Amino acid sequence: MKTLSILLLALILSACANNPTNRMISGDVTLYERLGELEGITTVVDNLLFELGDNNLLLPYFAETNIDRFREKLIEQLCNVSDGPCEYTGDSMVDTHAGMEMDDRHFNSLVTDLVKAMTDAKVPVGAQNDLLARLAPMYDEVVNARRYRDDESLTPRF
Repeated sequence: MKTLSILLLALILSACANNPTNRMISGDVTLYERLGELEGITTVVDNLLFELGDNNLLLPYFAETNIDRFREKLIEQLCNVSDGPCEYTGDSMVDTHAGMEMDDRHFNSLVTDLVKAMTDAKVPVGAQNDLLARLAPMYDEVVNARRYRDDESLTPRF
């Protein structure tokens, strides 16, 4: 019985040694790769757009938005934030959200939609959490965009 236990433990340890998760721990795999690279990020963004289409709290903010441009820039941003090969060429979070008067409800609603979009794209939970952690610092620029701008006649730009 002891030999069987040792053999089982050896098999488990050898399987763990070749597990992609260990590459992630050692730093060999980027978040970009864990998200599924550009194809995976594009799927997440497309899923998010479907979620936003059903989100009555956020949908009014997109009434005047060029959705094709929004999609392109969000793919760039998520690619860039996740250490992918993309350069984000869109507007700053302050410029984009200035004048929108968003609050925690809006931000949390978007996060909820993003989590569902990632889950539907079969992004591993660890990668989801890592992406959310990288996006979290943008909270203040989104919710408190006016604080970063001197111009009181702010209008949102997309």
